[in-house]
Amino acid sequence: MGMTGSAGPPAGLMDTGLVTIKALVFDFDGLLMDTETTLLDSWRWEWRRHGLELDQAGFFADHGGDNNEERYVALAAAVGQAYDRVSSHDLRMEYRAALNAALQPSPGIVDWLDRAAELGLRLAVASSSPIDHVGALLDRSGLLERFEVLATGEEVAAHKPDPAVYLLALDRLGLPGSEAVAFEDTAHGATAAKAAGMPCVAVPNLYADHARFTAADIVLPSAADLPLDEVLATLAAKLL
Repeated sequence: MGMTGSAGPPAGLMDTGLVTIKALVFDFDGLLMDTETTLLDSWRWEWRRHGLELDQAGFFADHGGDNNEERYVALAAAVGQAYDRVSSHDLRMEYRAALNAALQPSPGIVDWLDRAAELGLRLAVASSSPIDHVGALLDRSGLLERFEVLATGEEVAAHKPDPAVYLLALDRLGLPGSEAVAFEDTAHGATAAKAAGMPCVAVPNLYADHARFTAADIVLPSAADLPLDEVLATLAAKLL
């Protein structure tokens, strides 16, 4: 993983008298890449393979981490005794892997990362997902080398909205929360970031209720909505 340079921080933050921002810390799923859709589509496919339709209500949990055990239990109950959990899992994962292989970074993300490098901002990922998922997809998409630090779900005892994974990322960066900005796509992720003492920019994923992002300092429709300089300047003005 590469380390960015040491140019000064964005003028928008320097001019406000705020603590200088030195790093940006990104959630992964649903933010850097739209893996939320591939997850949902893989489960829809697996239910349809059994002649059933997935009820999307409650599909996305209000916490980070793996919620698939409950999903398999629900599918097994719907299918009955003929259900084979092992083959169901293997086939669904194979299908999702094919979907993930076609994923590109979310709109606007590469521009933000490019600008962060120009500004000398350090980059990290703080995700409730495991490293074999996060690292593999970042590597395949060409983003992995941009991030100095990865902090992932198997390394902490509790998932978002617990701040543990953000605190781990901050510890590896050697920074207090006030010197890093979190970027999140879920309400529970924004809560985790704020609990870690970080300002938070939310870019809700396609399945998130925008009204629930009360913990975030800014809520944007997309990473393509504003250039990074404007995002950080807007954040600075909001925090004054």
